[in-house]
Amino acid sequence: MAPPRRRLPKLGDTTISLGLSVLVILALAVFFVVPVIAILWRSFDTGAGFGLGNYVAALSDPRIWELVINSLAVSGLSAICAVTLAYFYAYALQRTNVVWKSALRMVVMLPLFAPSLIQAQGLIFLLGRNGIFNRFLGFDIEIYGFWGVAIANTLYTFPYAFLILSAALAVADARLYEGAIVMGARPFKIFRTVTLASTKFGIAAALFVAFSLSITDFGNAIVIGGNFDVLATEIYSKVIGQAQFHLGAVIGVILLVPAALSKLIVERISKKQHSQVTDKSVALQIRPNRRRDWMFGTYAGLIVVVFLSVPLIVVFASLVKLWPYNMSFALQHYRFDVQNGTAPLWNSIGVAMATAFFGVIAVFAAAIVTLKFRTPLSGPISFLATLPASIPGMVLGLGYVLAFNSLSNPLNFLYGTFPLIILLYIYYNHAQGYLITATSLKQISNTFDEASTMLGGSALRTLFKVTLPLLWPTLLGVGVFFFMRAMVSLSAVIFLITPQTQVAAVSVLQLADRGATNQAAAFSVCIMGIVILMLLLVRAVLWAAGARGVTLIR
Repeated sequence: MAPPRRRLPKLGDTTISLGLSVLVILALAVFFVVPVIAILWRSFDTGAGFGLGNYVAALSDPRIWELVINSLAVSGLSAICAVTLAYFYAYALQRTNVVWKSALRMVVMLPLFAPSLIQAQGLIFLLGRNGIFNRFLGFDIEIYGFWGVAIANTLYTFPYAFLILSAALAVADARLYEGAIVMGARPFKIFRTVTLASTKFGIAAALFVAFSLSITDFGNAIVIGGNFDVLATEIYSKVIGQAQFHLGAVIGVILLVPAALSKLIVERISKKQHSQVTDKSVALQIRPNRRRDWMFGTYAGLIVVVFLSVPLIVVFASLVKLWPYNMSFALQHYRFDVQNGTAPLWNSIGVAMATAFFGVIAVFAAAIVTLKFRTPLSGPISFLATLPASIPGMVLGLGYVLAFNSLSNPLNFLYGTFPLIILLYIYYNHAQGYLITATSLKQISNTFDEASTMLGGSALRTLFKVTLPLLWPTLLGVGVFFFMRAMVSLSAVIFLITPQTQVAAVSVLQLADRGATNQAAAFSVCIMGIVILMLLLVRAVLWAAGARGVTLIR
C-alpha cells in the first residue's frame, strides 16, 4: 500500500498579505522610485563630482529663464482658456435642458483618443501657411509660435477640465437657489454668489490639472511652436539632439517643480470638495427656460464645431493625394509605405493590450494590500501608489533611460525592449488606475469579507469568490484606461523608443517633424479608430453583462 501523500502546508492569510505587499512595494520601488532617484542623481552629477554645478550652469543661462517664462505663460493662458470654455460647456450640459447631451459630451472627449499633437496637426491643416483658411480662403493667419501652442494646448486640456467641472456642476443643493430667489436675487447674482461659489474648488482643481498637463506636454509645442520653445521641448532637444543627459535631468527637475505643486494643490482642493453636498441636501431640478437653453445650446454647438473640425480635417488630409497641392481622393497614405510600415501600429496595439492586462493586475494588487490585506507596508504602498501623478511623463521616461541604461543595474537587459515600455506606461498611469480601483473597492461592504471569514473562507478565497466578481466591471474600465493611455501617450515613451520598438504615437511625431503630413495624419486616424473601436467593444461587453454604470472615459 502506497504511503499517504504529505500535504503542503497551507499558507496563512498573514503570509499571503505580507508576501503580496512586498511584491507590490518592490515593483513600485524598482519601476518608479529608482527612475526618479536616477534623474535627481544625474542632475547633481557634474562629472567631476557631486554638487550643484549643473544647476548653476543651467540657471545662469538666460535661455533657461526664457523657457521658464514661456512655459508658465503659455500653460497659464491655456489653462485659463480651457477652464473658462469648459465651465460654460459643462454648465450647458448639467444645468440646462439642451438636447443631445450624450453626443455633446462625446464630441469634446475626442482629444483623449489620439496623441496630444493631433491638435497641432489639425490647426496647421486649418490655419497654417498651407491651411484651409490661408491658402484657399485668402486669410493671412500666423498660427506658428506662442498662440498656436496656446490654442493647441487649450483644445488638448479642455476634456480634462470638462470632466472635473461637469462633476462639480452635476450636484447642487436646491435649497441655496430657492433661498436666493426668495430674497429677490437676479439670475446673474445667483450664478455669481451660489453657482460659482459652490463650484470654486472644482474650478481651482481644473485650472491646476490643465496647467500641469499643458506645461508637461511637448507634442503640440514641437509641431506648431516654430521658434517658440518651452521646457518640455528643451529636454527633448538636450537628450535626443545633443545627448546632454545632465542638462536634460536639470531641466526635468525644473519642470517637475510646477507639475508636482499643481498635483499637490489639486489633492488638497479635492479633499475640501467632498463637504459641499450633505445628506440633507435637496437635488436641484432644472426648470424650463427657452431663452437660456437656446443661448447655451448655441454656445455648445460652436464648441462642437471646433472640436469636430480638428480631427475631421486630419481625417480629410489623410485621404488626399498630396496636401495642399493635389486634393484628389486617395488611400495611398494608408499603405504606410514609410520606414517600419505598419509595424508601429501593431506594436502599439500589442503594447497597449499588455499594458492594460498587467496594469490592471498591478493597481488591483496595490488596492487590495492597502484596503483588504492590510500589513505594516500598507501605508507606504498607498503613498507610493498615488505619487506617479506628480511626475511628468517626460521626466519619468528620462529617469527610465538613466536607470535602466546602466550596466550596474541588474535589469539592464530590459533596456531597448517592449517590456520596459510596458512597465513605463503602467507606472506612469499607476496613480489614476489605483485611485479608480481603490474607490470602487471601498464601496464593497466589509460584510462580505466577514461572512466569508465566518464560513471558514480564507482571504484569498474571499478575494476570488467575492471581491473579483463584484469588481470586474471596474477593472475592465481600468484596463480600457490603460489601453487608451498606452495608445496615445507620447512624452513618456519618447526617450525609450528604438527602431525595433517604434510605436504609432512616436511615428506621428517623426512623420510630422519631417514634413510627411499626410502619412502623419493617416497614423493619427488609425490611432483614433483603434481607441474608439476598443471603447465600443468594451461598452458592448458591459452592456451585455448589465454593468451600464461603469465610466470608460476618465
